[in-house]
Amino acid sequence: MSIVNFSQDPLDVINPGNDPWDPIISLRQYGHHVLTSVEMTITNLCNMRCEHCAVGDSLVMVEPEQIPLSLLLKRLDEVEHLKTISITGGEPTFRKQTVDEKIIPLLRYAKERGIKSQINSNLTLDYGRYEKLLPYLDVMHISFNYTSADDFHEIGFAHSGHSVKREVAERMYETMIENSIRLSQAGMFVSAETMINYRTHHKLPEIHRMILEMGCKRHEVHPMYAADFAEGLPVLSLEDMRQAIESLLDARDPETWMLFGTLPFFACSPSESEQKLIHRLRNEPNVTVRNDPDGRNRVNVNMFTGDVFVTDFAAIPSFGNVNNESLDQIFNKWLHTHPLSTTVNCHCAAAGCCGPNLLVKDMYYKDTDFKSRSAITL
Repeated sequence: MSIVNFSQDPLDVINPGNDPWDPIISLRQYGHHVLTSVEMTITNLCNMRCEHCAVGDSLVMVEPEQIPLSLLLKRLDEVEHLKTISITGGEPTFRKQTVDEKIIPLLRYAKERGIKSQINSNLTLDYGRYEKLLPYLDVMHISFNYTSADDFHEIGFAHSGHSVKREVAERMYETMIENSIRLSQAGMFVSAETMINYRTHHKLPEIHRMILEMGCKRHEVHPMYAADFAEGLPVLSLEDMRQAIESLLDARDPETWMLFGTLPFFACSPSESEQKLIHRLRNEPNVTVRNDPDGRNRVNVNMFTGDVFVTDFAAIPSFGNVNNESLDQIFNKWLHTHPLSTTVNCHCAAAGCCGPNLLVKDMYYKDTDFKSRSAITL
């Protein structure tokens, strides 16, 4: 099976010059942040328990009933400037019924409305449930932080609470790689994300090579921050993180799109070494740095309660519910009245930067007022 193409404006294809999840696009268009992206937590079931998982404490064995899909579609219809949707979990495809009754209708809705879609999956299940998504899905986003089945076994089941046989993990690892290759060959845009953390920061070039062999169209790189399962893991220094990124840039394939996100380095930094990295990131071919969408142009909807959050991990309590309000109303309430929003609502037009997100600020810049700084070099 290969992708059935819907009519599409060539200028609307996702590429390094057109990343519709980046809030800088709508900020430039409207002069202020507006809601353009909605993420949906569609399941809390998962067949893995990764040590770096940002939603690990939300994972369950049995789920309650969900809010009606019709209500969610109604709320999506009401979002005036909607450009993208993202489907996350848990493992969204864990149940075939979820694929058929929730995911495909949502992806079909996105295609018919002309908005982009993404699913966050571990790709370790049978190929058939992913193949069904080929006609509709824009981005298949996977997490890849491994150089071997042993890495996968150790990282992917760190919080399973019971022993997982290595041969079981190895089969899942091989299935993930095979699925990525097959889906890429069938025309799906597979984007593999690697976390920069204490395990991976010396292995990024090797991980990058493996991602290329899996046929991925894009390699995403995001630092790991202290959230949920990852809260107690060792934190990299800014210098270790900078060196890891430099080593990856030295070894990467310049023909492959590399997207960096939630980086703790900014054009207003007084550090000479950080300024050099920022300059390099800005001038490397096929390299982009995405501003964090969470709370800027995106909210997360919990499909079980209808609660709305800034991110899919509920470190910040819900600030609205789709049963009572439209998503635009909830987003505007967050943007203009929530005390945490004002601490990171920062924008430098010269650098195309929306400043640090809440995690970055809390980990590295607790006492820094970014609104008092300006870009040093461009």
